[in-house]
Amino acid sequence: MTTVSLTSTPLAKTRTDAVVLATTSGDDPRVLGLDALPKQARAAVESAARVVGATGAADELLKVPAPGGLGASLLVLAGTGADGADALTDETLRRTAGSAVRQLAGTGSVTLALPATTAAQAGAVAEGAVLGGYVFSGHPGSTEPVGAVEVLVADAKDKESRAAVERAQVVGSAVNGVRDLVNTPPNLLYPESFAERARTLAKGTKVDVTVLDDDALRAGGYGGLVGVGQGSTRGPRLVRLEWKPRKATGHYALVGKGITFDSGGLSIKPAKSMETMKSDMAGAAAVLHTVLAAARLNVPVRVTGWLALAENMPSATAQRPSDVITIRGGRTVEVLNTDAEGRLVLADALVAAGEEDPDVLVDIATLTGAQMVALGNQVSAVMGTDDVRGAVVAAAGRAGEQFWPMPLPEELRPSLTSPVADMANIGERYGGMLVAGLFLREFTDGRPWAHLDIAGPAFNEGGPRHYVPKGGTGVGVRTLLSLLDSAAQA
Repeated sequence: MTTVSLTSTPLAKTRTDAVVLATTSGDDPRVLGLDALPKQARAAVESAARVVGATGAADELLKVPAPGGLGASLLVLAGTGADGADALTDETLRRTAGSAVRQLAGTGSVTLALPATTAAQAGAVAEGAVLGGYVFSGHPGSTEPVGAVEVLVADAKDKESRAAVERAQVVGSAVNGVRDLVNTPPNLLYPESFAERARTLAKGTKVDVTVLDDDALRAGGYGGLVGVGQGSTRGPRLVRLEWKPRKATGHYALVGKGITFDSGGLSIKPAKSMETMKSDMAGAAAVLHTVLAAARLNVPVRVTGWLALAENMPSATAQRPSDVITIRGGRTVEVLNTDAEGRLVLADALVAAGEEDPDVLVDIATLTGAQMVALGNQVSAVMGTDDVRGAVVAAAGRAGEQFWPMPLPEELRPSLTSPVADMANIGERYGGMLVAGLFLREFTDGRPWAHLDIAGPAFNEGGPRHYVPKGGTGVGVRTLLSLLDSAAQA
């Protein structure tokens, strides 16, 4: 794992394998941070940048021999994609740091001499470094990540900067924990083993964990979890996590979809569409690591997390299209499509979470293909009551994640009407993401609530970019923690 610390040691005296400087883009690309270099090295760096054709484009990484006077053998020019120093944002710095650390995998030590003049900027650089240093621990052939990263600042002893870096490491580690879970093969991560992983991760923390198994779910009337899970030989689980600090300022309940593999059930998916369905538990993974991180950060908000875990498989015991199931609390649902299973397990968990009367209810799920049709694979959707939806969008903006507010049109609600149950699990095809949100709303009992659909952004099928690796991305954790932070300050 990549470790991050602050340094204010002059670069001439720093002993490191590589020094990273930022470059801007535009008509007049510039190398930033030259003032941190020994005087005799500045002209050499500018000359090297011209020779190698540095454009400053995002994700550009150019390596040149370090000029004399630097305590490193390698100088790295990292593109920011920003048209001038004034265009740099915290997220730009986060991405630049993440890109550099990711592409320097295998390097022992790196000093990031990026423009970090405030505590927030130092934290952004540190967070990007932790995120960019991710390597899936379950892949024995992976290149070792950068071992140690130092972030160059004016005063390494500044309390605000140190606190920002410490928080960045907790947040980055939480995101990477989600990535590990999402990348784990589904024959190794299934409802029972996921629940045990939650217990293991919570040991030694102040997070309480309770697990309901198959029998307890049947006895408790959790028809969604039981129905979705009955086609698998590996039964469903509902995991409840709780971080309860003294003098908590409020209670947020977080609910995560945890379909450890989604074949579609009897409404089976095409084979190609199943290849990434180990990622269908990304919402539950995000909730797990958000609660654990909230405890590590001592966030003064009570947080309960609910992981709705099931494996959706076709078999002689699987639920059928046209089955009617009873969700926790008594509402009946006609299952017209067994591949619309996430909303069924979430319904159970939303009701259970609501029984504890939280102030705010938030669910997060890789829920619909319609999300990707509407917003692509890098922008997540958020629906819900206006106040919480707006708070989530604002939290995402602060955290550097992309969430877009979407409506819940009442005109689509009649499409969920069923002649044999209180409602059906699918409705109007067009606007399917919104229909799914309307379905979930039925189980929130009118509470302040938001639904986060992360179907596309949760798993990166393409090549890596800035601090995002191929595979699981860990999306949602930073937004949820930012949301909890704002609740603590309210």
